[in-house]
Amino acid sequence: MSESRKPSHDAFAVAGAGRNSTWTRIGAAWPNDDGKGFNIVIVPGLAVSGKIVLREPKPQADQEPD
Repeated sequence: MSESRKPSHDAFAVAGAGRNSTWTRIGAAWPNDDGKGFNIVIVPGLAVSGKIVLREPKPQADQEPD
């Protein structure tokens, strides 16, 4: 299954808009084997509503601590 590989994207819940938005990392995504979609895994027990954004992960040195 794809989830055994490193994810191609991080999943974030985004509240607000523009500079006033808050981004919370909620999971990760892996491309489907056919290249036509993604499998998204959300942190267990997390209730999410609103907008979800998928982004390519930043290199480790560029990431801010959680």
